[in-house]
Amino acid sequence: MTVESSQNCPFEARAWVDDKLIAVSSSALQLEQADGVPVLCFPLSDVRAELPAPRDELLRPSAPNGYVAFDHTHARVRVLLVDGVAGEPERDHTLKRFPTWGDAAHLIDMLDVRPDPEASGSFVSVTRDNSANRHRGVVEGSQMLAQSIVAAGRLAPGRRIVSASMVFMRAANTSEPLRIQLEELSGGRNFSTFAAHVRQAGKLCASGTMLLDAQAPDVMRHAVAAPDTAGPYASTPHDMSVTSRDVRFVDAAYTSDPNAPVGPPVIDAWVRFRAVPQDPYLHAGLLAQFTGHASIAAAMRPHAGIGQAQAHRTLSTAINAITISFHADVRADRWMLYHHHSTFAGDGITHSSCRVHDEAGALLASFSVEAMVRRFAAERAVNERTSL
Repeated sequence: MTVESSQNCPFEARAWVDDKLIAVSSSALQLEQADGVPVLCFPLSDVRAELPAPRDELLRPSAPNGYVAFDHTHARVRVLLVDGVAGEPERDHTLKRFPTWGDAAHLIDMLDVRPDPEASGSFVSVTRDNSANRHRGVVEGSQMLAQSIVAAGRLAPGRRIVSASMVFMRAANTSEPLRIQLEELSGGRNFSTFAAHVRQAGKLCASGTMLLDAQAPDVMRHAVAAPDTAGPYASTPHDMSVTSRDVRFVDAAYTSDPNAPVGPPVIDAWVRFRAVPQDPYLHAGLLAQFTGHASIAAAMRPHAGIGQAQAHRTLSTAINAITISFHADVRADRWMLYHHHSTFAGDGITHSSCRVHDEAGALLASFSVEAMVRRFAAERAVNERTSL
C-alpha cells in the first residue's frame, strides 16, 4: 500500500462485520493511497470485539503499527461515519458510509470558482475526482449551473441572482477542471444579464443565461404555499455520500429499488448544510446544485419495475436542462424543502416542476428540470423481440 497522505478523521467511525459492531473510534486515521482508494484505520484500543473467521479477508494490509484497517470493499464489512459535531442535538447526527465523496466544504470549494487571470470574464473550477472510489466520474449538470451562478455573482456583486437556465449537451469528467466563460449581454441600472458557457478541454459542455437584479420595493406580493408534508426530523435521512450535508426524504420516497412500492410522481426532500461562508452567491449555488438530484426519481416513482438502480446499466439517464428562479435570499445552512413533482414522462423525456421552501414555508425558488430516460440499444432490441 503506497500512502500519499494521512489525516485524523474528524468524525466518529464505526466498523461492522455482518450485524456485529467491531470497533468504535473518535481517533481513526484516514490514509490516502496512490490508487485513489482511501483506508480508515482504527486504533487497536478501540476494537471492541474479535473478528469472525476468516479474519484476514476482512482486513486491509499494511495498517500502521497500533492500528487495524477493515476492508470496506468486502461484502460483510460496513464502515460508517457519524456525521455530527460536538454540541449538536443527536437528531442532527446522521450516518455516512465510508468512503464518502467528500465533505460539504469540498463541494463549496468547487462551487467557489476562481477568476482566470488569462481571460476576462472567465472562471476555473477546482477538481475532485473520486472515480476510483465507487463514485461516477461524471460532473453533475446542476453543479455546472451552480458554478455559473457563483461566477455571475462575482461579475455583478451586490445584485441578487433572479434566474438562471442551462442546457447540458456534453458530459464532463471529474478529473479535469471546468472553465466558465461569461459574456455580458446587458448591464443596466436594474438588471445584469450574462451568457454562460462551460467548457472542458476546449469542448462546450453546457450553455445558459444568468439574470441578476438590483432589487426594488414590492408593488405586490404573493407566493404559493409550501406542501403539507412531514418536517425534516420526521423524514428519513439518506446517505448521499457528503458529510456536513444533511439530506432527508419525506416518507423515504427516494429509492433506487425498481421493486419499491409505487407512489405519486412526487418526492419531497429536506436539505441543510452544516456551515456555509457568508456569501449569498455560494448559498444560491448550493441550492441550485441539488436541483438535479431527485427529479428523475420522482418520474420513476409511479412505474413498477423502473428504478434508479437501472440507471447507466440498462437505462440511459441524464439531466438535459434546468431553469431556476430565485424569489428570496437563500440560507443553505438552514433547512430547505425541495418539492419535486414530475408532470410528464414519455418519449424518453421527463419534465418536473419543482419548488424550494424554507422551514417556515416561505418560497425560496422555483425550478423545472428536463431529463432523459431511455433504454440502451441492446435493451431496446431485447424488448422489441419479446413484444413480437
